[in-house]
Amino acid sequence: MKRYLLAASLVFATLAGPVHAQECPALLQHELPKLRSKDTIDLCEAFQGKALVVVNTASFCGFAPQFKGLEALYQRYKDEGLVVLGVPSDDFFQESDDEAETAKVCYVDYGVTFPMTQTQAVRGSDATPLFRELAEQAGGAPRWNFYKYVVGRDGRVIDYFSSKVKPDDPELIGAIEKALGK
Repeated sequence: MKRYLLAASLVFATLAGPVHAQECPALLQHELPKLRSKDTIDLCEAFQGKALVVVNTASFCGFAPQFKGLEALYQRYKDEGLVVLGVPSDDFFQESDDEAETAKVCYVDYGVTFPMTQTQAVRGSDATPLFRELAEQAGGAPRWNFYKYVVGRDGRVIDYFSSKVKPDDPELIGAIEKALGK
C-alpha cells in the first residue's frame, strides 16, 4: 500500500509540475538575481497571483527620490497583494558599477524594503526578458529611469507611466487599485 501511495504521489507531482508552469503568466516565467545577494528571485514563485509595480531605477538619477514614494506605495498596499519590484539599470548611465553602492542608496539612503534586483538592461536587444515582455505588452520600453509598469494579478500589463509620474499620482494609484481588483 505504501508503494502504491508513493507511486501515486510521484505521478501527481510529475503531472502538477507542468500545470504550474502553464498557469504562470509568460511575464513571470523568469528569474532575476537579487541585489547584494547570491540568491535569485523566481518571479513565478514569488509573484504569481500578485499585482506588481515594476520600475527601472537608477541611484544617481534626479528621479531617485521616488524610491520613498514607491516604498510608501508598497507599505500601503502590500497586505492587499501588491509587490513593487525595483530593477536597477545603467541603460541611461546613472547607476553605479558597484553593487554595494546601489544597495546603499536603495536600502540605507531611501529605506527600501521591497524586492530589488541586480542591475539589468531594460531596453533594446540586451533587455532582460522581463522588460522585453513588459515593453511588448505595454507597447513601449522605458525611455528613462523610473518608468513604472503596473501588472495585474493575471500577469498582464494594465498601464505604464513615465518617470515624471510620481508614485502618489492619482492615475498610478488608480491603475494599482485596478490591478488589485478594487
